[in-house]
Amino acid sequence: MQLEGKHIVVTGGASGIGRALARRFAVEGARGVVVADLDASGCASVAEEVGGLAVPTDVADGDAVKALVAKAEDAYGPVDLFCANAGISVPGGVEAPDEDWDRIWKINVMSHVYAARAVLPGMLERGEGYLMTTASAAGLLNQIGSAPYGVTKHAAVGLAEWLAITYGDRGIKVSVLCPQAVRTAMTDAGSAVGDAGGGAAAADGMLEPEECAEAVVKGLAAESFLILPHPEVVTYMQRKAGDYDRWVSGMQRFQQKLGFVGEIP
Repeated sequence: MQLEGKHIVVTGGASGIGRALARRFAVEGARGVVVADLDASGCASVAEEVGGLAVPTDVADGDAVKALVAKAEDAYGPVDLFCANAGISVPGGVEAPDEDWDRIWKINVMSHVYAARAVLPGMLERGEGYLMTTASAAGLLNQIGSAPYGVTKHAAVGLAEWLAITYGDRGIKVSVLCPQAVRTAMTDAGSAVGDAGGGAAAADGMLEPEECAEAVVKGLAAESFLILPHPEVVTYMQRKAGDYDRWVSGMQRFQQKLGFVGEIP
């Protein structure tokens, strides 16, 4: 996909990767960039900067995502690319409270379901459209320190795969962005994620959001399913698929090296 002249929606657009994407899409000549985020002032600021439209949105609410798409279409016409970028992390394992599991499931998984429901009918009718999901390398390799994050990112990758398989022959393109550590609030050691985001994930270096956006532009141009800003992830995936038991043992050793000890449920 060439981004010039395209109508693009970015959720989680008030900061981090989402803000970098919105800025880069504007530079690439998108005809309309819609910035959605729960942070109303943040998405308004980014939208003003890129000359786009701010739509404060709770992506955990299916009706809100449907309304987001309706407002975007009223402003710029059919959505060409929907970047389901919003996501959160919470620390802990199976002992994490039910409310944390429910919240992260709605934001990291169901928000992508809601986005697909909202834009697929129009895209299928037109015979073209693009969905991009921001997942994580954790969705391919798991996440030391946060079971809810690793599990939900796996689910997000699985949904993206299903969409690509199911609708690829009807003109729908799908990409899934799977970086390791990117310098955002989520990987801030002072955040709720803390070292779970910045420790294991940062083993191969911390990227800036703008570097991630550059990888996205290249990945969309090539219409690649997997967009991997950290190229090392390919090698890790190959090792995992080649010898699962050896890979699990290696991850156990890596966990010990990081000093992480799981809580007793």
